[in-house]
This record gives sequence, structure tokens and C-alpha cells, in this order.
Amino acid sequence: MVRAVREAAADDFGRAKRGRGSVSVNWYAFALEYLEARWGQVAAKTRNETNDALCSITRAMLRKTRGRPNDELLRRALRNWAFVMPRPDVRTAPAEVRLALDWVARASRPLDDLLDPAVMRSVLQALRLKQDGTIAAAETQRRKRMTLVNAVRYAIEQGQLRADPLANVSWRITETTKQVDPRVVVNPVQARNLLWAVSYVGGFERARGRRLVGLFAGMYYAGLRPAEVVAVTLPDCDLPAEGWGSVVLHATRPFVGKKWTDSGRTHDLRGLKSRPPGDTRTVPLPPELVSLWRESADTFGTAGDGRLFFNEKGGIVGSTTYDRAWHEARELALPPDLRASPLAARPYDLRHSALSTWLNAGVDPTEVAERAGNSIEVLMTRYAKCLYGRQVLANKRIGALLNEYD
Repeated sequence: MVRAVREAAADDFGRAKRGRGSVSVNWYAFALEYLEARWGQVAAKTRNETNDALCSITRAMLRKTRGRPNDELLRRALRNWAFVMPRPDVRTAPAEVRLALDWVARASRPLDDLLDPAVMRSVLQALRLKQDGTIAAAETQRRKRMTLVNAVRYAIEQGQLRADPLANVSWRITETTKQVDPRVVVNPVQARNLLWAVSYVGGFERARGRRLVGLFAGMYYAGLRPAEVVAVTLPDCDLPAEGWGSVVLHATRPFVGKKWTDSGRTHDLRGLKSRPPGDTRTVPLPPELVSLWRESADTFGTAGDGRLFFNEKGGIVGSTTYDRAWHEARELALPPDLRASPLAARPYDLRHSALSTWLNAGVDPTEVAERAGNSIEVLMTRYAKCLYGRQVLANKRIGALLNEYD
């Protein structure tokens, strides 16, 4: 009988077989069920985040029983074998992983234990911490807590929890900063110097940096997200010999890792952010950017699928590749005091610089939001601190009013 119970607990990584009148399912079995229901509904990046959160919650929901594996093995077993889809065959796992997951299935608390405020607080506390025990960033805490909230809602919907265990627990997460730091924004001269420096990264023949000049220029001059610019294809571009051009965006190539994508590739093929599938966005391209993109196409050609920017083997440019090139370019282009500052510390800061420049140039926020693919509310919230021009204009108006009473 004991052997049969253990085999049932370990089956399919511990997913319990429940029927009417059976005892409450344990957290681990429920988490596996929830992941299976959730997996096909979310993007690859969200799958990764869900996996990470479920690992943290599961470890917090384990009883203190004999035979507990070490923390590193527990996390590896849960992250690489339990909370992924399609779920790997446990029989192919290393022996230590099989034993670890068998122990988790037996040591997991019942799902109903979440209704105990003390247990729920211990779970919420676990979501505050990184692997090394230090406090995680507020945004990381928020994402993990959202996974817990969604899992609880699913459990209530399925009749596996009779109440919301979070309702009576007072727990606060530090507010995240939504506004862009003005110190990261480059001016046009600094942007051109940085793009020039990118062309000097790596040897001339290999052209490691020269291949990426147009990619970074797309972030600055057109305000494109990195995942958008790496997916740009030449047929979607209008690059006239003179004047402004345009690009029709319809796809993104975010880097997420093979484990989380349906295709098994490191870059997922997805539609535009916060838009319905199949939607497009047309972005005007200033003459300087048109010239750089024409030069890139003439020098390096295009990838097999028409992508304008690609690595030496024709593949998608990875985030680690352009991050490394960008940091090398900063070393070449910026003086020591600016290198140590947050100025354009990340490639994404080029997009921040673009949107800030447009707003300060007096471009209507509705037009800026349309080009950037943001809502006006998000745009004005994030870039409020970067509106130098509007602050100067406001100061002049206030000063003029005060002078009337001198």
C-alpha cells in the first residue's frame, strides 16, 4: 500500500488523481495542472516568468520532512523538469532529479493550506527574495505575485479553493518607478557619436560592429524596440534615395530561450506588443536613417527571409550580441565621466532618447504614441521627467505672469 501511494504521488511528476470526495490536492499537483492550463495562453517570456514564480511558491509550500534535497537541486529539478511544457518524461531524468521530484510530491502541503494566513505570508515572503536570499527588485516581486494571484483565481474557478487566501492578508510591494530616468537620454550629437563608435567595434573584415549600426540607428531615429528592429525586413521598408521613408512593422523577435517557445528556437516570432495578432504599425523614417539602412542593405545584403539585420551566419541578432557591441561602443565614444553615468547604458535607452526628443520638439503626443506603439497615458507617464522643452516653456510663462505684478 505504501509503495502504491508513493508511485501514485510520483506519477507525472506528482500530479494527483482526484475524484469526488477525495482529499484536497496538494500544491505541487495543482501547480502542474495550472501550468498545463496556462501554458498555451501566454507568450514565451511569460512562460519563463511563470516557471520562476511557481518554483519559488512550491519551495515555500514544502513541509520540513526528512530527505529534503539541497536548494540548488530542488530548483534545477522544478525549473528544468517539472514546470515546463511539454513535460519531459521523468524516466529520462537523472536519478537525483527523479528522487527530488518524488520528495516534492510527498512533502508538498495541501492547496488548502494557503488559507492559513501564516502559510500565505511565508509564500509572499519567498516571492520577495532572490536565489541568494537578498531582496528582489520591486518589478520582479510584482510579476511573481501576479502569478500567485492568477493561480489562486484558477483554483477558485475550478472549485479547489473555497475562498481567496490573499483577501485577508495585508501585504505591500514597493512601488516600481515607471518614469524614464532623464540621465539615460542622449542628445543628437551624443547619439551620432555612439553610432559612429559602433562601426569601429570588432575588426573591419568581420564587421561585427558595422552590421549593427543600422540596428541601433533604428532604435534612435525611429524609436523602435529592439525586438521590433531585429525583425525588420527589407520588403517592408520604403527607402527612397532622398527624403523620408517608412517601415511597416508587423512582427517582433523577442529573445526568450528555446525552453519557452513553441518553435524550440531562442527567438519567438510574435506580433506587435499590446496589439491584436496581425495588426501593423507604420513608422516614418528620417532621411539619416534611410541612408544608413540603404547602406546596410547594399553592404551586407539581407538574410534569407529578408531581414535587414542578421549575424554572420544569417541568424537573428541576439540581445547578448548587440548588448556587448553597445558597451564597447560606449567605451569608445564617451569620456570617463559619462561612461560611469547611466547615459545610454542600455541599447533600449536609444528608444527612450528618441521619444523624449520627439516630445521636446513639440510633436503632438498622439503622433508620438502612434509611432512608438504606446498609449498616450503610458507615454506621458514614462517620459514626464524628460520633457525639458516643456519645462522651459512653462518657466517662461510663469515668469511672465509674475512679472506682471512687479
